[in-house]
Amino acid sequence: MSQTLFVVVLFVAGMAALPWLVRRIQQRQAGGGLPAGAASRVLSAVAVGPHQRVVTVEVGPEEERTTLVLGVTAQQINCLHVLGPHAAVPLAPPAGFAGAIQREQAAQAAAAEGATDAP
Repeated sequence: MSQTLFVVVLFVAGMAALPWLVRRIQQRQAGGGLPAGAASRVLSAVAVGPHQRVVTVEVGPEEERTTLVLGVTAQQINCLHVLGPHAAVPLAPPAGFAGAIQREQAAQAAAAEGATDAP
């Protein structure tokens, strides 16, 4: 009886540890070929249709990050544009009331700067 109980407990413990083991193996395989700091990250994703998105992704090592603009559908991924490693990606102001206030303040600052430059 105790041998059967031991085998059942060992089997249940093995089944409980199996998802953890699979996850660890996948993490090692995914990160094994990349040098440190070479992970990609998604900067933004905008839905342009029910199954279409425009995604901005940063890839490459830290000192040479390249920005890709990708068109993503359910069937394929297309590279729409490539920005070099030193190209600045402008950030869009927030939408809504806060964004309107920021745009207005920027316009007023630009107008004030233009007025002070005049002779």
